[in-house]
Amino acid sequence: MYKVQFPVDQSVETAVERRQAAEAARKTRIFNTRQRVMGLDLDALHKQTLEKKHSKEMERERDKDFDKLRLKHDQVLLQRDTEERKVREALHAGLTQYWNIQQRVEDSRDAGLKCGLRGVFGITIPAAELGPSSMQTFQGEDIGAAQRKREQMKQTARDLLAQRVQQERSCFEDKHRKMLAEKELLQQDHSWRQLHSAEEKGRKAARIALDHYNQALATEQAERLQESRRREERENLAEKWHTLTSTMMTEGWEAAVSQLQKGKPAATDMWKGISPEQLSAIYREREAQCMERQRWRDTEKNREAAWNSQLLKASGEARQEEKRTAELRRAKRIQADQFNKQLAKEQQAHQQYLDKDLYANKPTQEYFCQFNTTSR
Repeated sequence: MYKVQFPVDQSVETAVERRQAAEAARKTRIFNTRQRVMGLDLDALHKQTLEKKHSKEMERERDKDFDKLRLKHDQVLLQRDTEERKVREALHAGLTQYWNIQQRVEDSRDAGLKCGLRGVFGITIPAAELGPSSMQTFQGEDIGAAQRKREQMKQTARDLLAQRVQQERSCFEDKHRKMLAEKELLQQDHSWRQLHSAEEKGRKAARIALDHYNQALATEQAERLQESRRREERENLAEKWHTLTSTMMTEGWEAAVSQLQKGKPAATDMWKGISPEQLSAIYREREAQCMERQRWRDTEKNREAAWNSQLLKASGEARQEEKRTAELRRAKRIQADQFNKQLAKEQQAHQQYLDKDLYANKPTQEYFCQFNTTSR
C-alpha cells in the first residue's frame, strides 16, 4: 500500500509570523528614543499647524471672494431696480399722457352727464362705426350693412396703400440719408488728407529753413572763431615785440619814473625793484604784524590756561562723583549678596524637607519595569 501525504496548511503559521513581525516593527518604531518624544509628536503638530494656517487662509480668501460676489450682486440688483423704476416711470408717464389725450372726460359718450349738463344727450360717433354692442343700433335697424362693409373694405385698401406709400417713402429717405452721410464722410476724409498733406509740407519747409539757419550759424561761428584766433595771435606778437624792445628788462628805478610822472608813484609794470621808501614801509608792516602775532599768542596762552584749570576742576568733580557712585553700587551689591544668601538658605531648607520628609519612599526597579512592556 502507498501512503498518501496531504499538503500541510501553512496559512495559520504565515499569519502568526506576519503579526509577530508587525508587532516587532511597531515596538522598534515606538521605543526608538531618537525618533520620538515622550507624549509629543513634533512633526504631527507642525503638520497640524500648517494645515490649520492653510485652512484659515483658504477661509479668509473664500470670505473675500464671497464679499466681492455679494457686492457685485448688490450692485447688479441696485442697477436692475433703478432700470425697473425708470421703466415704470416711463410707462406711467406714457399711460398718463394717453389718458390725457385719448381718454378725456369731455370726449366720452356721456360727457354731457358727467360735465353737469343734465338731460343733454348726443352721439358724436359716425353710424358706420357703431356695432351691436354700442346699444345705439338694434336688430332690424342695420339696413346699410352691405354698403358699410364695402366702404370699410375700400377704407382698408386705402389705408394699406397709404401705409405702403409711407413705407416706400421712409425707405427712400433712409437710403438718401445714408448716401448723404457717406458723401459727407468722403468729403471729410478728403479734406483731412488735404490738411495732413499741407501740414506735412509746412513741417518739411520748416525743417529745411531750420537746417539752412543752423548752417549759417555754424559758418558765422567758425568765422568768428578764426577772427578771434588771428586777433589773439597779433596781440601776442605785439606783446612779445614790446617786451623785447622796451626798458622793462633793465630793472632800473630811473626807467620806471619818466619826466611826465614826477611826484607820482612809479609804473610798476616797467620795473621789478623796490624803492627805499617802499622797503621801509614793508619793514614797518612786518614789525606790526609780528607784534600782533605775539599779542594773539599771549591771548591764546591765557585762554588755554583758563580752559585747563576748568578741565582740572571738572575732572576732580567727576572723580568724586564716580567714587560716590562706586560706593553706592558696592552697598547695593552687598545688600543683594545678603538677600541671595537668605534665599539660598531657604531653598536648601525646602530641598531638605522634600528629600528627607516628603519624598522618603523612593520607587524600586520593579516599579519602572512594569511600563512599556508592549506596544498596545
